[in-house]
Amino acid sequence: MAFTDPLGDMLTRIRNGQQARKDSVVSPASKLRGAVLEVLQREGYIRGYSEEEVNKHPGLRIELKYFEGEPAIRHVARVSKPGRRIYSGSSDLPTVRNGLGITIVSTPKGVLSDAEARQQNVGGEVLAEVF
Repeated sequence: MAFTDPLGDMLTRIRNGQQARKDSVVSPASKLRGAVLEVLQREGYIRGYSEEEVNKHPGLRIELKYFEGEPAIRHVARVSKPGRRIYSGSSDLPTVRNGLGITIVSTPKGVLSDAEARQQNVGGEVLAEVF
């Protein structure tokens, strides 16, 4: 089965897993998904992730995080979609909930959070927003 939006699929799996109060969810592996998960782990939105084999294909097991019984991720949304790409310069990167959330950006220096992209003075494609 071909995905038109693999990153959106992974974000939806995370959202659905947290609504169902799962400890972890599994998603097919890719370099972009791994880079986005690295940012989510660095920022404290997930406990971690690991690579594993799922039905003879590489997969990612994502360990979800909860705080006092509530999901650490209250809102996750795809910004740049396959039908409409959204790009932003380093000075124009959007903030989420007045800085309480993060924007995940794909830059020439790798996938970064909005704060890291501003610090390194790089812009790029705005992938997702997390709160």
